[in-house]
Amino acid sequence: MDSYKLLITGGIPLVGETYVSGGKNTSVAVISATLLCDEPCVLENLPDIEDVHVLIDILTGLGAKVDYQPEAKRMTVDPRNVNTFRVPYRQTQRMRASYYMLGALLGRFGQAEVGYPGGCSIGARPVDQHLKAFRAIGAEVKDRGAKITAKGKMVGGSVVFDRITVGGTINAMLAAARAEGNTTLYNAAREPHVVDLANFLNSMGCRVKGAGTDTIRITGAKKLHGSVYTVIPDQIETGTLMIAAAATRGDVVIRGCIPTHMESLTAKLLEMGVAVSDMDDAIRVRTVRGHRAVNIKTQEYPGFPTDLQQPMSAMLTRASGDSVVIETIFESRFKHLMEMRRMGAQVQILDQTAIIQGVPELYGAPVTATDLRAGAALVIAGLMANGVTEIYEPGYIERGYEHIEEKLRALGADIRREPLEDI
Repeated sequence: MDSYKLLITGGIPLVGETYVSGGKNTSVAVISATLLCDEPCVLENLPDIEDVHVLIDILTGLGAKVDYQPEAKRMTVDPRNVNTFRVPYRQTQRMRASYYMLGALLGRFGQAEVGYPGGCSIGARPVDQHLKAFRAIGAEVKDRGAKITAKGKMVGGSVVFDRITVGGTINAMLAAARAEGNTTLYNAAREPHVVDLANFLNSMGCRVKGAGTDTIRITGAKKLHGSVYTVIPDQIETGTLMIAAAATRGDVVIRGCIPTHMESLTAKLLEMGVAVSDMDDAIRVRTVRGHRAVNIKTQEYPGFPTDLQQPMSAMLTRASGDSVVIETIFESRFKHLMEMRRMGAQVQILDQTAIIQGVPELYGAPVTATDLRAGAALVIAGLMANGVTEIYEPGYIERGYEHIEEKLRALGADIRREPLEDI
């Protein structure tokens, strides 16, 4: 249980300029990929978030030397002394992306023993497609419930995913990076962080082609050399800041982002009546009229991201009219809306569909974050609401957003931490 709660006094439009940190989803993939290298690697633009710190603990536990400088957003990883292929359950339970250790250690040693991954409770997130990929390129895999073991000589092959899976695509790329011969991934994920991982692997001497399409071809390398690599900006943080600016009827310029990654969100905000303008590496969001209700259906990239469904549906609670939100990726991603009912939101939830009837205003209330993006959604709700909102279990937010409170305060938000009272 977290030792503090967030207090937000809402009703203040966000105004000013802010910046986007390095991508959470790309960072956890690229940090894991350093295990494949035979020399030290330098990673830049890393966000100072909990998931990065968890990976540092895992890497050092494996024997790697890690020098992380949060202020400089820079990490040096020397994997040369990694001497074990085992990652214990107590470490993997701290984050979902710990399953990337499977692909990275398979690629390095041809062997891996990794505890089952943890992370946010947003529904079933099976790893069957990951294991299918490992088997297709030479590994004998056993799912033992609390841990997964894999062993075998990595030899290139064809992997046909039964469904699009970002984690499975990344894990297959990691395992294939040092496999003998060529590996082809069909029905691969196209997310920006998949492309970023491919670029990092290429910078170390691997040959990855087709990232960003549904077919990725990987030519394994016997050795990978060190690299200095800068990770891309965080697509989901960009979207969360865009939604926060629009939801508070503000006027915010978000710098250091990639506007083309945000096209699905931008289209929906424009449909709602929000003014959105793009620059080379910045986006301006401002509200010039009331918000109209819209319908949203989450899809794999380049569709509307499931990770932005929760912040966006929070904003829709005050839009004029009825909005329909269909969640196709995870089955437990409406918990934030149930919390927001305490704030006056009018919501009906039926299976994977939420019908949101916009209300004139929300009211501050005690609410609890149940996962990372739910926490971000409740922050947005608190920024919109009249009065004070108390958010409990805010530690989830730290898993994926770097210094979000400071960024919001710099834009005028009244948000602060308060220690929990002893019970």
